Amino acid sequence: MSDYHTATNKMRIAKIATVTNETPTIKSFTFNDKLCSEAKPGQFAMIWIPNTDEVPMSLSTLNPKKSQAGITVERVGKATNALHKMKADDTIGIRGPFGNSYTLPDTGKIMIVGGGTGVSSLTPLAEKLTRQKTEITFIMGAKTKSALLFHTRIHRLLSEAKDQLMVTTEDGTQGQKGVATAPAEKLLDHGDKFNMIYTCGPEKMMHTMFLLAEKFHTPFEASLERFMRCAIGICGTCVIGKYRVCKDGPVFSGKQLREVKNEFGQWRKGFNGRKITV
Repeated sequence: MSDYHTATNKMRIAKIATVTNETPTIKSFTFNDKLCSEAKPGQFAMIWIPNTDEVPMSLSTLNPKKSQAGITVERVGKATNALHKMKADDTIGIRGPFGNSYTLPDTGKIMIVGGGTGVSSLTPLAEKLTRQKTEITFIMGAKTKSALLFHTRIHRLLSEAKDQLMVTTEDGTQGQKGVATAPAEKLLDHGDKFNMIYTCGPEKMMHTMFLLAEKFHTPFEASLERFMRCAIGICGTCVIGKYRVCKDGPVFSGKQLREVKNEFGQWRKGFNGRKITV
C-alpha cells in the first residue's frame, strides 16, 4: 500500500467546526482535515461516532484553502441520530478520502440529477464544473419544499455561472410537481444532447436515469450507496456483481452498470448479508 493510501486509511481525530441545519432531518458538519479537504468530487470518508459506529459519508464540502471538509447527514438510524446530537468542538474520527470520483470534462453540456441527500455528493461536482467551460442543467428533487437540500447554495452557484437549475417536489410545494427524472426525460425527449449525465440519490431514481442514458446514448455516471465496513475493498460487504463499491466506486459508468444490471436498481445486501429490495 502506498504512503498516501496508508495515510488516508489511518484514523484521524478531528473536532467538529460547524453544524448547520439544512432541513428538518438533515444537518451538515464541517471539520478541519487536510486529506479530506483535498478529495475529488464523489469521494467519501468513513466517519467514526464515538461509542456508536463508523459509517461512510459523501464529502459535501471541499475547501483545500482552509483544509476544511464537510459531510451532510440525514437522521435515519442509531449512528446518524448520535451524530445529529453532536455540536461544534465535539470530536469525531475520520478515515479517507476513499473511492474514485466523477469524471470531469473540460467542456460540454452537462446534466446533473440529484434526489434527497444524493445532492450532497453532486454539489462539489457542480462547483468544480462551473470553473470549467461547461453548460450545466442541474435537476434536484425532494418530497417537499422543506426537504430540498442545498437549494440556496446551488441556486447561487448556477446563477453566477449562468447555468440552469430545475426543481421538483413530489407534492408540488416548490418547482414542478413530480420526480426529478420527469424533466430530465422531457429534455432528452425534446432532443437536448448532453455530453454527460451525472446522478446520485435513491437507487430507483438513478436506475431510471441509467435507462434514459442508455436510450439516448448519453455517457453516464452514478454514485452508488452500499453497506460498507472496511472501505478499502477487503470485507466484501459492499459488493455489486464483480465490483466493490468502496474500491471500484462509488462512482460507476454506464458501461459498468450494464454489467451489473441484474442487481443495480433491484436489490442490495443488508447488514446480515441478505438481499433487500431497493
